[in-house]
Amino acid sequence: MNDLGKQGEPFVFLIDFLGQKPKIFPLKESSGEILWHIPDFSNVVRFQTEPSQKIWNTNPVSFEKYKTGFDQIQQHINNGDTYLLNFTQPTLIETNLSLEEIFHLSSAPYKIYLKNQFVCFSPETFVKIDNGKIYSFPMKGTIDAGIDNAEELILKDTKEVAEHNTIVDLIRNDLSLISENVKVEKFRYLSHIQTNQKNLWQVSSKISGDLPDDFAKKIGDIIFAMLPAGSISGAPKKKTLEIIEKSENYDRGYYTGIFGIFDGKNLDSCVLIRYIENQNGQLIYKSGGGITFMSEAEKEYEEMLKKVYVPIA
Repeated sequence: MNDLGKQGEPFVFLIDFLGQKPKIFPLKESSGEILWHIPDFSNVVRFQTEPSQKIWNTNPVSFEKYKTGFDQIQQHINNGDTYLLNFTQPTLIETNLSLEEIFHLSSAPYKIYLKNQFVCFSPETFVKIDNGKIYSFPMKGTIDAGIDNAEELILKDTKEVAEHNTIVDLIRNDLSLISENVKVEKFRYLSHIQTNQKNLWQVSSKISGDLPDDFAKKIGDIIFAMLPAGSISGAPKKKTLEIIEKSENYDRGYYTGIFGIFDGKNLDSCVLIRYIENQNGQLIYKSGGGITFMSEAEKEYEEMLKKVYVPIA
């Protein structure tokens, strides 16, 4: 990434959660293995025919199994090992649509399809670089838009406020490692998402920093210094990652990794959330949410299930 950035060569990158299976290649060499559609960039042509979604069944892990991991995390929180941890679990799904069809039919700011492996329709930007400034947009807080006063409820929820504050502080610290004059430009604003199940409100913030003039030749260092994304790991990051590995008991793979494009001057990237994976012919939807000392197992389990959707009207 540093070499391509130094040459001003546009490139595409796909990095898994643990950084063990990265795919990085010049933009001009990209093939049909990865399809993407992100703001200002796309390498796809829409399907000539558009099938409708007729089947959507889900089989999540049981609440009892979820609570086992949840209780382990709460013990670590009580011990002071972590104070925010993004806990995720797999849900088996059944649909009449293929991963590629979901890619073409879904509506999201960022869509990625890795052939025969996964599809992702992410609402969350990881970082953007524009004219020498770097921006991050951490997303924390989800509520059913159909609930009365949903916008007011999510913005005033004590647990959600504390969780969002923690992530904003974490991302601000991450940006401070690679940029100067870091500041929160916009705090806790709402975005609306339409899905095949229900409509949602999600809460984000906007944080920025100034990069050095020669940032392009260090573009790989900049990205990897911030991995994994704070919003899908937790704080403090290093210890929290150790706890995630023990409490989740499954492989996230590319889920909660990142995807992005560097055009030679600027960069746009996303966090790989809202994600369906093909595992030996079975489709697995991976989802989760942030756990703090104020979390209630039943509510967190429901939030995890709420995020099992595809953004198809």
